[in-house]
Amino acid sequence: MISVRKRTWLLVGLALLWSLMPVRVWGVSTSASAAVLMDADTGQVLFDHNGGQRMLIASTTKIMTALVALERASPTDVITVKQEHMTEGSSMYLKPGERVTVEELLYGLLLCSGNDAAEALADGCGGTTSFVRRMNGLAGELGMEDTSFENPSGLDGQAHYSTARDMARLAAYAAGNHTFVRLCSTRSVTIGGRTMTNHNRLLRAVPGCIGMKTGYTRAAGRTLVSAAERDGRRLVAVTLQDGNDWADHAALYDYGFSTYPAKLGASLGQTIQRVQVENGMSATVPLVAADSSGKLLPRRKKRMNPTSEA
Repeated sequence: MISVRKRTWLLVGLALLWSLMPVRVWGVSTSASAAVLMDADTGQVLFDHNGGQRMLIASTTKIMTALVALERASPTDVITVKQEHMTEGSSMYLKPGERVTVEELLYGLLLCSGNDAAEALADGCGGTTSFVRRMNGLAGELGMEDTSFENPSGLDGQAHYSTARDMARLAAYAAGNHTFVRLCSTRSVTIGGRTMTNHNRLLRAVPGCIGMKTGYTRAAGRTLVSAAERDGRRLVAVTLQDGNDWADHAALYDYGFSTYPAKLGASLGQTIQRVQVENGMSATVPLVAADSSGKLLPRRKKRMNPTSEA
């Protein structure tokens, strides 16, 4: 017969094991091979499906390209387009010898997904080798431990990959850059007779969407990184290899903003609401403020004191 003390320790062990088990919250699913929804301000992950899997990311790479370009140059700086900037894939249709501002190139990069714009920016902002090195350096600073950049455009390469979770970290960082947000949230712009229209349909379809970046190659499939803000709260969503990405991002935002509402002034430990769970010890768990900023975490049941006896 098991003693009271042994039974108590067994229950504690089971409680610890339960606390480490992933719990899937009901209410949202995606068609993506990998997907993450993250609170851009706190870094809290609200939804994760294969978020740590290394995958091709296609032109969502250009988020990092834009950020490094903004580090190294002023939007008013001028770059002369070269023949070597002409490359395969999507384009903003630059011409060799054309003198273009960094801002116009950034619009071409983020709205038209121009690979020629990516090459011109990298070459004109310190040289491509140095530029890509900085892309990887910034990734390291942001904790993107499963990311490697090989080029500024996002064309497929053996050493060019990331994860949904890492791309969410990048998107959260980018969402704090006002110039980047102004550029990627622009629906259409005409500069020097060149009209550029944003490929991101979410700008028109999702309330509060502030854009970010689309991507596609045959090998990578459809990739999409986006951000949305409602009631002063910003969320970022990432889907990789997702043929239904527009609808999936809309669903992720509806889930995130409704299930994890902003509760300004919530006190530590305050219960915000209850949500259904799967594979849990109970059918629902309360969401509580993890700190006074309103970050939400599922409340766990109290553990038994291992020194007490019944």
